[in-house]
This record gives sequence, structure tokens and C-alpha cells, in this order.
Amino acid sequence: MGSHHIDMGGGAVALPDERGPLSYTVAAAQGPVGLRYFAPPADLRAYFGSLYYFTVSADHYADATRADVPQLRFMLEGGGDYHFHDGTVMATPPVCLLGPTMGATRFQLDRPSRVVGISLLPAGWVALHGDDASGLADRLCDLAAVRGPAYDALLERLRGLDDDADGMAELCWAELGKLLRPLRPAIWDLLAAIDAWLMDEGSPRIEALVETTGLSPRQLARLANKYYGAPPKLLARKYRALRCSARIALDGESWQQLCDEGGFYDQSHFIREIKHFIGLTPHQLQTEPSAVAQLTLLRRSLGGDVAVLNRLS
Repeated sequence: MGSHHIDMGGGAVALPDERGPLSYTVAAAQGPVGLRYFAPPADLRAYFGSLYYFTVSADHYADATRADVPQLRFMLEGGGDYHFHDGTVMATPPVCLLGPTMGATRFQLDRPSRVVGISLLPAGWVALHGDDASGLADRLCDLAAVRGPAYDALLERLRGLDDDADGMAELCWAELGKLLRPLRPAIWDLLAAIDAWLMDEGSPRIEALVETTGLSPRQLARLANKYYGAPPKLLARKYRALRCSARIALDGESWQQLCDEGGFYDQSHFIREIKHFIGLTPHQLQTEPSAVAQLTLLRRSLGGDVAVLNRLS
């Protein structure tokens, strides 16, 4: 991948990096925020989206992240809390597995922080965690406590690399690849069908997924909960909002026109959906996106070598 330079008007700029990963800095109100993205190697792209190295130099920092796929986060330095959209507050463990989120999630850091994070696609969730994803939707757990000391050992090795983000990426891909459990072909087929359905423009109909998979709506609800953390209709709402937010903030499209095209009841419905899943109104996305909103949206710039589902989340 070559160098990129993207200016979103709010201070997010991709810095040239001849080694491949995308690098961004944002002059946030509470202090500089930095992010580097790394695409997974070819053999792991079905399991993981991007790996990222996130740094905050401020003594205290708070922001919101939009609805997302699960995230595995290694806290190299710093700590804080997650505030989920239903009001639940949970402290961040050193090896944090954040389940799939179905609404914008606020986080607070209590000191300067460095974090290595990896986005888990549904196959990665199944292969690393395995339990029903809906049980951890809008929640988190200490993955080292749940799945054993290999994750604590990886955290310590990452901490020993100081700021060598390239070395961190190589280490994570190597070690996580060893921990993956194989999936049955039937699961791969189902995940491919649901992914394709979610990427349908507008409001995908459950009848289309029933026809594609041969499963009943009840079976699909159970399996989507298990692998994605929510039933198909809620997932469709989530990814519709994510698509629209990227088109507003990155492509400069009119949110009023997207509202008319996207199957929303009216502008009030559109605004509520974007606010719920993204944490910002359409106007804020256009004019004053937060630091983390800018950085998360720019994940899409990794391009075609990263799973489409992950680029939107």
C-alpha cells in the first residue's frame, strides 16, 4: 500500500508512510490523538479487520466510538471506562474484549494511553472466543481471564516493544493466528451470505436472506445473534447508518439526499438513527466530527484488501 494524505477539515491528516500502514494524527481539544492502521496478512483477512496503534498524550481524554464489530484491545499504558448506550459503565481490563456494539459507546481515559487494537470480524469472534456474541453485545470482558494466559503473555511482549508499531503488528498477527480455531464450511457459507446481505444498499429485506440461505427467520435470528451479536433487522439498521455516516463525512454527500434514498421515514428518523449508532448528528459529521470519529471513519481508506464489513465499522 502506498502513502495516503486525507484532510477531513477537522484536523485529521494521513501522514506519509513508505512502510505501508496508514498513519493519522488529530489535534484534539484534549490533546493530540494518534492512530496507525495495519491491514492483516492475506491468510487472516477473513478473521480480522485492521490492527491499530492508538495513542493519546492528554492526562484525561473522553470521546465516543460508533457502533462497531468486536474489538480486542491490549492496554499498553493507561486505563479508563466504557459507557455503553444503555447506561452501563464498565472498567477497561488490560486485555479487553469489547463485544459487538449496537449503539455509540463513550469511553474515558484517565491518563496518557497507548493501545493496540484489532477488529474482529464474525469469523474471528467465533475462532477466538466462540460463545454467543449477543451475550457480550454492548459489554466487555477480560479475555485473559476467560481464555487463558496466552493473552497476558502477548500483552507483556507488546509492552516490551515500546513504540515499535510495526513490530507490534507482526507479533499480533503471528500469535493470534496460532490461537484461531478452525470453522466448519457451513459457518463460512452462512457468514458470507449475511455479510453480502448487510452490504446491500438501502434497507435489505429479511426475505432475501431467507431465500439465499434456505433458513427460516427464526433460525436466522438465532444465528445472527450468535455470530454478529444482534438479529438481522437490527444489524441492517446498524450498517445502513454506518454506510450513511461514511458517505456524509468522507464523501461529502448531502445527508438530506441520503435520507430520501435510504429508506428512512423522514429526516427526524434519519437524524435519530445516525445519532444512535454514530454518536453524532449528520450536521456534526459534516462540520465538527470528533477526533475518534474522524479516525474511525478513515479506516475505510485501507481499501479493498480489508473486509468490506470491517471498513464500514
